[in-house]
Amino acid sequence: MPDTVPRVTVTPAATELIERLRKVHGDLMFHQSGGCCDGSAPMCYPDGEFRVGERDVYLGSIAGCPFYIGGQQFEVWQHTQLIIDAVPGRGGGFSLEAPEGMRFLTRSRIYTDDEWLWLSKNAPAERGPRAGRG
Repeated sequence: MPDTVPRVTVTPAATELIERLRKVHGDLMFHQSGGCCDGSAPMCYPDGEFRVGERDVYLGSIAGCPFYIGGQQFEVWQHTQLIIDAVPGRGGGFSLEAPEGMRFLTRSRIYTDDEWLWLSKNAPAERGPRAGRG
């Protein structure tokens, strides 16, 4: 049985991009977009500038930044660990990395049976405005 199972993790490339953005914009936050204008992409904002809704789910933090996902999307993806990466390309129009020539990308993997059991017992999804933020 694992000691802990994060719902969201971050690659070194994404961590480097987050640190660059933090130097320019200060504290940051992420929201996993559910579609619309920018497709299904992790969107980066100055902390507090994206309004977290009642159905949004706090997944944890990446590189010290809170990470949320829409409730409806969480229902579909809850059996997968999100892995936030950064790759060359144009980011989402409203996401802070757009002018950097890089974009955040969500990769995923399905939890093992042991991980899913641990999450079910130890880490229920936190919903609502600023859930998990103390």
